[in-house]
Amino acid sequence: MTLSKDRLQSLTDRSTDIVIATNKEGNVDYYNDGAQRGLGYKSDEIMGVHVSRLYKSIEEARRVMTAMRSEEHGGKGIVETFQTCFNSKSGKEIPVAISGTIIYNEDGTENGTIGYAKDLRDILHRDQLATLGEVAVGLSHEINNPLAVILNQTALLESDIYALAQENDASVETERIDAIRREVERITHILERLGEMVETDSYETVSYIASARMIDLKHRHDPEAAVQRWRDRLAGSRILVADDDTGICHSLQEILVNSGCEVKTATDGAEALLYIKQERFDLLLTDVVMPKMDGHELYLTLKETHPDLPVLMMTAFHYDKDHIIKRARMKGLEGVIFKKPLDPDRLREVICETLGR
Repeated sequence: MTLSKDRLQSLTDRSTDIVIATNKEGNVDYYNDGAQRGLGYKSDEIMGVHVSRLYKSIEEARRVMTAMRSEEHGGKGIVETFQTCFNSKSGKEIPVAISGTIIYNEDGTENGTIGYAKDLRDILHRDQLATLGEVAVGLSHEINNPLAVILNQTALLESDIYALAQENDASVETERIDAIRREVERITHILERLGEMVETDSYETVSYIASARMIDLKHRHDPEAAVQRWRDRLAGSRILVADDDTGICHSLQEILVNSGCEVKTATDGAEALLYIKQERFDLLLTDVVMPKMDGHELYLTLKETHPDLPVLMMTAFHYDKDHIIKRARMKGLEGVIFKKPLDPDRLREVICETLGR
């Protein structure tokens, strides 16, 4: 089958690649459908316009033409897969590889050019994802083991602090240890984000300095999805919150109910103890300093009457002047001590860990 001129013209017109021809003055005199789709200009917007309109600068257009006239890119009058960038109508830079030739008259003078340009965005994106995948695997391997060591050493350090402090207050030191754990958790989330990018074959960038950009490693936050995840993990958990500040009680109740928990509140240790005798709870979240019965007294009583009930404590005091926290620790309290104001996500995560959810 012989390929007719009309057939070739039709195939070129409909090619998904960008095909552009210019006359000897450098003005566009052919512009196919692929160019319209890729660059955004309609044919009547670009026909007769100097081809430099399609480049990011006149210097870049001249660089391509200089390459065509040299013998370094496929032979004189030819370029093969020469990389440059076009500018779309919207101003977006489009990386392309041009394969083209200068059209000569019989006397050897230049009469125009024709070039086929391949949009490289998908190819470059796949290359970047492949590189990202290698980086993610390498980072996970090289960072996770040291992180595990840091967490193990932090746990040992915490034990040493309690042993050395004895009756003295160590709340500031334990707060610093909690901060170390939170930062380690942040690093873990970054590694998980890298893994997600590799698995989904996608990533996003954010502005860094000037025109430079960097990969966005922040956790993709979907509020509704996040709430649903907590509901799935905490559904049906019965929590008793004890605090003499009714504002704290109500706000924690709202947060935990929204996360799928069933919540009851008490305004002091004695009331909390009464509820525990009457009903079944999966966990107690109690303030340290309360009237009638403080958190330490409540914990000691429950240790005798309900030894299997997990207890988490919270306090607005960063200095434990009465050694309530220390004394509770020495009596076997293993739950996290929260400093107010509480971080809702951290609270929910600790509850999940404590209940094995």
